[in-house]
Amino acid sequence: MNSGPKQSVKKSKLRLLHQYYSYTGFYSFVKSSLGKALLPILIFIILLWLIHEFFFDFNDLFTSITTTFNPLTILGVFFASESLLGLIPPEIFIAWADKTEMPVFFLSMLAVLSYVGGIISFFIGKTISNMPSIYNYLEVKMEKHVKMIRKWGGFLIVVGALLPIPFSMTSIAAGLIHYKFKNYLLFGLLRFVRFYLYALVIFNIL
Repeated sequence: MNSGPKQSVKKSKLRLLHQYYSYTGFYSFVKSSLGKALLPILIFIILLWLIHEFFFDFNDLFTSITTTFNPLTILGVFFASESLLGLIPPEIFIAWADKTEMPVFFLSMLAVLSYVGGIISFFIGKTISNMPSIYNYLEVKMEKHVKMIRKWGGFLIVVGALLPIPFSMTSIAAGLIHYKFKNYLLFGLLRFVRFYLYALVIFNIL
């Protein structure tokens, strides 16, 4: 009999949350990020397909890489990239995983390393927050990320995990403001979703 008031309170909280994200520009940010992200992704995939079909056989390239370099070396390079600002696009490594003898295993390893790399970035940010000179410098350099994390918290981590925004940057910003670690770990799990979704496309065009 008391479920009515509880549901009403829950709805009002959701409504207030919706209003907050509307007023602070979160939805506009997500829309803008999607618009900026989708075009480069589509261009990358189309270029990958065109080059593969008409100019260069990526199968030969990645087969050569898999026979020349130890997988641990490649995974190590990827892990370093994901831990330090995400300088190398993960899509390149996803394409490499497809040409290994165990594509799903190496794809899963990439997802795990990306997730762990984000955690390392989080603690880098947290450590830097205790170093005033470096913190002040980074806060200026990463002003946009820090400001958005303060406003939107977990939702920005979700966006960083799923979209081609450097996840490491979002993670460092979360660490800088001492965002709740358990919440970071939870939202960061969406990093796995991104890798498997991108693999569905990349595995089918190469």
